Amino acid sequence: MKKRILSFLVALVLVLSPMTGVFASENSVNLEFTSKGNQVSKLQQELKNRGYYNIAVDGIFGLVTEKAVINFQKDNKLTIDGIAGKQTQGALYNKSTTTTVSRGTSTSRSSSRNYSDKDLLWLARIIEAEASGESYEGKVAVGNVILNRVDSKEFPNTIYDVIFEYYKNIPQFSPVAEGTIYNKPSDDSIKAAKDALNGARPVGNATYFFNPAKAAGTWIVKNKTYMKKIGGHSFYS
Repeated sequence: MKKRILSFLVALVLVLSPMTGVFASENSVNLEFTSKGNQVSKLQQELKNRGYYNIAVDGIFGLVTEKAVINFQKDNKLTIDGIAGKQTQGALYNKSTTTTVSRGTSTSRSSSRNYSDKDLLWLARIIEAEASGESYEGKVAVGNVILNRVDSKEFPNTIYDVIFEYYKNIPQFSPVAEGTIYNKPSDDSIKAAKDALNGARPVGNATYFFNPAKAAGTWIVKNKTYMKKIGGHSFYS
């Protein structure tokens, strides 16, 4: 009788061991180009929540997913290889590194940069001038674009200089030409500016936006990648 019980236990261990290995590997598997499945869908959804991934979640690790992983790795000072391994997944799913922005804006990475009261004022002013009639998310999105330009080598490196940049004697932002940039920002615009400065990224890496009802945006449409539409504004990277 004891031999039968022992044989049964040994057989049970042999059956369960491969299953245990499956569960363990599922939690630590590297996700990379051509990977497929539920883990990739989970990865895409979290990247989307953070503002890095802007198309449908399909469970297929393609070029868009790879680019999103690379951008996340750059922002979080991780090894930049486009592979969602243990280190990248650990940072991505670590909720303590994220901030949830109120009134419907997306979950996002936190920011370690320090900004002055002057930075806050000018960011709030451009948000007010460009998005006073937009939703709260739309306001934060405009701030997101301005800060992306500050971080980009293609634009000036301060908020003020980004706002007042000219190209061929034409200001990059129409409120500068119209004078509405000097209007007093609302409480909502100030709060949206603070959220953007704290790392809210509802439009990810977008560096351009325009209102299709007011402008054709021909150059942007032809040369940049469409990301999403929030209210009246279309955003491109």
